[in-house]
Amino acid sequence: MKLDGSYCEGGGQILRTAVALSAVTGEPVEIYNIRKMRPKPGLAAQHVKAIESVASICDAEVEGCSLHSTRLSFKPGKIKGGVYEIDIGTAGSITLLLQCLMPVALKAPSSITLKVTGGTDVSWSPPVDHLRFVTLRALERMGYSCDVSLLRRGYYPRGGGYVEATINPSALRGADFEKNICNVIEGISHSSGLPAHVVQRQAASAEKVLNNEGYETRLSLEVRNEVSTGSGITLWCGTASGSALGRPGLKAEKVGGDAAESILSELKSGAGVDIYLADQLIPYMALAGSGSLVTRTITPHARTNIWVTEQFLDVKFNIQERERLFRISIP
Repeated sequence: MKLDGSYCEGGGQILRTAVALSAVTGEPVEIYNIRKMRPKPGLAAQHVKAIESVASICDAEVEGCSLHSTRLSFKPGKIKGGVYEIDIGTAGSITLLLQCLMPVALKAPSSITLKVTGGTDVSWSPPVDHLRFVTLRALERMGYSCDVSLLRRGYYPRGGGYVEATINPSALRGADFEKNICNVIEGISHSSGLPAHVVQRQAASAEKVLNNEGYETRLSLEVRNEVSTGSGITLWCGTASGSALGRPGLKAEKVGGDAAESILSELKSGAGVDIYLADQLIPYMALAGSGSLVTRTITPHARTNIWVTEQFLDVKFNIQERERLFRISIP
């Protein structure tokens, strides 16, 4: 199979989903025009590491897996269990790497443990707490069995975060995510190498915004002293979330307020899942052969995942717009 890597989102999402589904289905894939429209086209370091990691789990034959390569050939072998240690390097996103590995691991004949070093809370990727408290809880409803432990946080640019994920062989079942029912907004305000008042101010600001809108909150504070310096806050309520990261010169109150506004936009929309969970669920819905979700918008990542998934699996997604929301389903 050949795929145009410049399709739609035209970035790493095509690579992650295509390589994962290639391993799952046994279908070789060739991807060209990789990240063609990006300022630095071709594979970045974190993409190389993700592909290498999948290849090691399924004994794949790979060509073109090198920095800045714009063409990749991936021929999967047999998926096997075991323990794998992966160092992404600096602050490469651990959650994006796990997005690539998790669909593969559920098809292994025995459990897979992934020990991953990299970034846990970095820009342009879901924070690790979204994975732990939103994504995994949704996947559990579909029969997915995975435990993720956060042992060390890693922020940009130093990285150094450490996560262990143990995934058991699973038979997926369809599930409907059309309504989000939750009562309390939970969350974690976290920092490393910074004064304790930073996490306190982030949390207080988020709570003020949410309480003013009538929501009950239950936030915890996490102050660490890891190898990297940074801060952030992740909020969740059922299958909705909001998050924000601190940076030099940005007030902690602004960070907390931004995260609160982010989850409020999801909750007030009436969507069944947030926009980040929507694109992540697409491959699992296809592997289950049924399911549905409602989201407030269809992101380029979601459209990309739908397109790639339909190339590998005998499914056809149905998209319906209704009352400013979008329902994605497999009939």
